[in-house]
Amino acid sequence: MAYIREKLMITTERLVLRLFQASDAETVAKLCNNYNIYKSTLYLPYPYSLNDALSWIKRHYDHFMEDISYELAVTDKETGNLYGAIALSNNKRFNQGEIAYWIGEQYWGKGYATEAAQSIVQFAFEEKKLHKVFARFFSTNPASGKVMKKIGMTQEGILKDHIIKDGKYEDLVFYGIINQ
Repeated sequence: MAYIREKLMITTERLVLRLFQASDAETVAKLCNNYNIYKSTLYLPYPYSLNDALSWIKRHYDHFMEDISYELAVTDKETGNLYGAIALSNNKRFNQGEIAYWIGEQYWGKGYATEAAQSIVQFAFEEKKLHKVFARFFSTNPASGKVMKKIGMTQEGILKDHIIKDGKYEDLVFYGIINQ
């Protein structure tokens, strides 16, 4: 992982994690307007419109500059193709952050979420000096848990029937990693 501070960009072996641009909105809307992504995410609306993408992207730069959160496009290093998103919140009071991510369905199973998540945790620890990073996923989405395990997180607990998604209670599984 290399963080390029002047460009607010992280590079990995295959990926560039960069701020979203308004020109990404159409692709974001296309990728997110997918029930299979919606059902595994806490806050994405469905159907997902171009306006949803534009209003979401509009806040990213200010959040980054104010050290509130770092919401980055997951893109291919060679082609620039947009695969998804990864975010890190910054809770300054407790010196911790939460990561969250989604990858477009046609890009699942290629390791992009794992590579992006590994680099954002490294960014959290090395650049932002956070003590802990955590993540959570619906128990009905074990693939997300596999990503967390691969990047060295350990399960910390399960909150039973913790949220309601489409009128049904869902368990949230929490994972975390401490900056040693």
